[in-house]
Amino acid sequence: MKFEDLFLEIGGFGRFQILVLFILCLPRINLPMHFLLHNFLAATPSHHCAIPPQEAFENLTTEEVLLISIPRDPDGTFRSCEMFSQPQFQLLLNSSLQPENSSIIQHCQHGWVYDHSQFTSTIATQWDLVCEQRGLNQATATFFFIGVTIGAVIFGYLSDRFGRKAMLQLSLVCSVVFGMLSAASVSYSMLAITRTLTGVALSGVSLIVLPLGMEWVDIEHRTFSGILTSIFWSIGNMLLAMVAYLVREWHWLLVAVTGPCLLSIVCLCWVPESARWLIANGQVKQAHRNLLRCARMNGRKDFTVSTEALRKMAIDKKPGGSYSYISLFRTPVLRKISLCSGVVWFGVAFSYYGMSMNLTGFGLNMYLSQFVFGIIEIPAKMIMYVLVNRIGRRQSQAWSLILTGLCIGANLVSTVMGKGFSESAFTNVFLYTSELYPTILRQNGMGYTSFVARLGGSLAPLVFLLDEVWRSLPEVTYCGVAVCCGSVAFLLPETLNVCLPEGIEDIEKTQ
Repeated sequence: MKFEDLFLEIGGFGRFQILVLFILCLPRINLPMHFLLHNFLAATPSHHCAIPPQEAFENLTTEEVLLISIPRDPDGTFRSCEMFSQPQFQLLLNSSLQPENSSIIQHCQHGWVYDHSQFTSTIATQWDLVCEQRGLNQATATFFFIGVTIGAVIFGYLSDRFGRKAMLQLSLVCSVVFGMLSAASVSYSMLAITRTLTGVALSGVSLIVLPLGMEWVDIEHRTFSGILTSIFWSIGNMLLAMVAYLVREWHWLLVAVTGPCLLSIVCLCWVPESARWLIANGQVKQAHRNLLRCARMNGRKDFTVSTEALRKMAIDKKPGGSYSYISLFRTPVLRKISLCSGVVWFGVAFSYYGMSMNLTGFGLNMYLSQFVFGIIEIPAKMIMYVLVNRIGRRQSQAWSLILTGLCIGANLVSTVMGKGFSESAFTNVFLYTSELYPTILRQNGMGYTSFVARLGGSLAPLVFLLDEVWRSLPEVTYCGVAVCCGSVAFLLPETLNVCLPEGIEDIEKTQ
């Protein structure tokens, strides 16, 4: 008997599954609030060098002080990172005659003055992460994704070893602890460390929610559960824009996006451990109790199955369980899947976060950009739901990522379309990868691919710094990576209407 056969008796998509999916969707709302928080946490408002007071300035207006103290660009705006070594009083007579002697221009010597009309404070204004320190500001996002990368390895292994639910609870608790510590940071170093640890913790939520939900639904509703869970990411995207608009001080913004994790921790008490995982790991008594609970809630009171029958379904594992990340590369088919899916995940994350963290580059208010990017994802996911059931996972994955790359760097309309394709690619890759790996290695597989993806996410913010080499180089980089990685998806096997594999042999014998 296959596990899929049990769903015919207990109900593959009833009240039980709807409750489980709804509860698992709650922490998904929190994920984009942290993953895309850098847009607002580290926003850099307009700024200029601070000018120390002098007696000669007493009768001058603020605009006149700036005029004689700070050089201007050809478009007439004051430079953000430079000042005159001595006041240029002659500019009061003719402001259009900018000094040609570069030796009288120097970097800011007395700090900066920031425009606080949009943000009360950000980490950029808190610790002057501008000009020469601009790289540190961008690195804040990289530190977070480094944490997510590390967490992918840790939680991918632990959730296969000790269970999905226990590791999801641990992940949420740690997210609250480190998120609040980030909000209380008194130095940049403390913030960098706590945001890295927050990334480690939230990685568990990102990895476990979708597979845990999918392992409780039948084949027919597997795509629906994956798309539904993903839609709550988009809801979180839109909520981030609203929360950031209302909370303009970075400490309280961190508190606002971390607090909802507490609700998820409480609600998770009603979610049972995956019966698939329990059976695969020989814990048939607990699996039996969870299946009976599912059957009762779905109105299948006549459901009966012995623990002995479940024991026969258990995967024949080596003593103590010897499956690890190395197992992903031991057999030929699984090795090919792991290599190709890793490349695809890198491209998906690299292009998605490259677009998501460039809110100011599209000519819209950044709050509106965040909201538009969130809302455009929902129809994109609806379209993806139809496509993955019609043309399959493989074609949908490849073309959504390739089209993302082709849209990057184009005009605003194409950019918004590219964001939709990018989210479609991200939606499908979670669903697709969960179906590619067997139950005994599913979370290891998700951990490995997420690890590779977060490498892409870590590099994405730093690519913006390449605009100093060539203005269009960031867009060219995102485009090239997306198209190349999307093409690799054609090498993966199709999983449409295929039973979830339970053991490695199920993967190998299908090829």
